[in-house]
Amino acid sequence: MSKKMIEVRWHGRGGQGAKTAALLFAETLLATGKYIQAFPEYGPERMGAPVQSFNRISDEIITIHSGITNPNYVVILDSSLMNSVNVTYGVDNNGKIIVNTSLNSQDIVKKLGVLTNQVCVINASKIALETIGKDIPNTPMLGALVKVIGALNIDDVLENIRVKLMTKFRHKPEVIEGNLTSIKRAFDEVC
Repeated sequence: MSKKMIEVRWHGRGGQGAKTAALLFAETLLATGKYIQAFPEYGPERMGAPVQSFNRISDEIITIHSGITNPNYVVILDSSLMNSVNVTYGVDNNGKIIVNTSLNSQDIVKKLGVLTNQVCVINASKIALETIGKDIPNTPMLGALVKVIGALNIDDVLENIRVKLMTKFRHKPEVIEGNLTSIKRAFDEVC
């Protein structure tokens, strides 16, 4: 990763894990020596309501303490949000948009009105169902994000996530392995 700060905006619905993914991503990168920020933006919404979470990643101290308006990466956990939320707001032509969908990237390009090279697709819901047993696409989308960023070592990320998950799910090894498998599969299959 270069000295430049990277900003990520996550779009999801309450209960899909956008907040959890942003926090897990940040904690994982913190373990590699990066400076990070992770924060959600939501109100009293209920399960299924649109939510956003954010990450900032840098090799240097982060002194900005505001919302992210021009993300380098947008991660969309629920493609139906493209119908009601301006998910491309603030993304310039160099930004990347990663969408959990069964559609191909050209369909998403047309729907969002962005450049072909900006869109990566992954069926994270399918991966989550097959590896975790639930349609919670946050960890597969985390794997896709790692791949699209391109400057992170997937083995280091997986090991750091394993450590984090061991704390929470030490008595459920199937949950740990399912999430790690989902991250690696999405990393291998995105775009």
